[in-house]
Amino acid sequence: MEFNHADLFEGIADAVPDRLALVAPGPGGTVRLTFAELDAHASRLAHHLTGAGVGPGDHVGVHLYNGVEYIATVLAALKIRAVPVNVNYRYVEAELSYLYRDAELVALVYDASFEDRVTAAASQAPSLRHRVVCGGTSPRAVAYTDALAGAPPGRGFAPRSADDLYIIYTGGTTGMPKGVMWRCEDLFMAFGGGNPLGPPRATPAAVVEAAAAGVGPVMMTAAPLMHGAAQMTTFLAWWQGGSVVYNRRFDAAEVLRTIEREKVISLGVTGDAMARPLVDAITAGSYDLSSLAAFSSTGAILSGTVRDRLSALLPNVLIIDSFGSSESGYTAAGVEGSTPESGLRYRPNAGLTVLGEDLRPLTPGSGAVGQVAKCGSIALGYWNDEAKTAKTFVEVDGVRWLLTGDLASVGTDGTISVLGRGSQCINTGGEKVFPEEIEAVLKGHPGVFDAVVTGVPDERFGERVAAVVQPYEGPLSPEDLDAHCRSRLSGYKVPRVYAFVDRVERSPAGKADYRWARSIAEKA
Repeated sequence: MEFNHADLFEGIADAVPDRLALVAPGPGGTVRLTFAELDAHASRLAHHLTGAGVGPGDHVGVHLYNGVEYIATVLAALKIRAVPVNVNYRYVEAELSYLYRDAELVALVYDASFEDRVTAAASQAPSLRHRVVCGGTSPRAVAYTDALAGAPPGRGFAPRSADDLYIIYTGGTTGMPKGVMWRCEDLFMAFGGGNPLGPPRATPAAVVEAAAAGVGPVMMTAAPLMHGAAQMTTFLAWWQGGSVVYNRRFDAAEVLRTIEREKVISLGVTGDAMARPLVDAITAGSYDLSSLAAFSSTGAILSGTVRDRLSALLPNVLIIDSFGSSESGYTAAGVEGSTPESGLRYRPNAGLTVLGEDLRPLTPGSGAVGQVAKCGSIALGYWNDEAKTAKTFVEVDGVRWLLTGDLASVGTDGTISVLGRGSQCINTGGEKVFPEEIEAVLKGHPGVFDAVVTGVPDERFGERVAAVVQPYEGPLSPEDLDAHCRSRLSGYKVPRVYAFVDRVERSPAGKADYRWARSIAEKA
């Protein structure tokens, strides 16, 4: 056994076969699978893929909503040393064609509702030779139920390695999607090492032993599994001997009903995009959330306004903001009281620091601004993109660093104050403005549901600050927002342009679409 996700899962399935592993939506209602049942399910799919010619190193696309089929496909690929590749279910034909080709997909497991888009994109992906369709039938694919029915539930797979590849495609905030490549062992260590509250487990056997001995927390990810953090939340629950709970798609009221029904202990979301609707649903409804002990946001930061509302509604729940990325894994926890409005401060995990222009760590308390960087368990690089890999992953004095692109300073106590994403920084008349700070202030206005801030061209200042705003209900005036911002921000940070929209465009992971925001703001 190695630090390989399939090895570890099978080890836990053997140790606690009858323990509940998964609760998810199914065609006939809620599906509950034990570790042994999920292992057999994934093994059947693995044998089917092998029979279809999928082998070690081949890439298997997962184009599905949350459910048993999604995580079973991930496990099936890993069992045969193939590479699971997450596909954003919001992508249109052009984006799918790019991803299918860039990832060099050999096989694809997809939802029947995506048939038209998949068919069009697959015609432009020469390597894609096998498809499995869930929830329906297609003349161009094997039905998922048929794939399982025609395959044995046993294992008999070749030995695996800690070096086996795991790829997480991320769209980020700009550019086309890119595949982040990980060694399985590094990915395991970067997301808690099987022990999120302490040192990483020393051996794979220790992970299995701890999982078998644990009481098994019930964890839920409200985020889609096409987001890497949601997949890692799943494995984290299993490494602790617990179960994971999914809803098919995010619906705030359904999430709360599921927490009540399944007695969920820990809920994972992605920023205000999920937290704000949950706050509104809790306020409007009546739910027994007494089991909930932790509310964790990854991939996007909670605004202070939303955090305060959560704290008032859930006074006994620990609210956690986690700092990390698809390239770095989980890297830091927010300092209590830290918000985008007041300044984001984090306690770094081992290997996280801030490097100056000379790529040397900044002196704590110097006030200098540098780039957040991580060494140790980090990604290998980007699939099919040597240039971006060379720019993002650098070696200094024999140490390999990931440059995250986040700008920050280091306090005398070692905490990291993150200013914002360097690529999104707005330069207006020589002053640097970080969109995250302005977005947080705007979302503190009672009439604002969501906001994205970007820069638009300005003849005099180079750029001016612009805000794309989604109101809660009813009209909002630029004058009201201007007064709200001026009472909380320096004048040069206050938006000069407002564009009001029915809905702010975000990825399923809650990330802002800055390209879209800029186009809307420029028109305004």
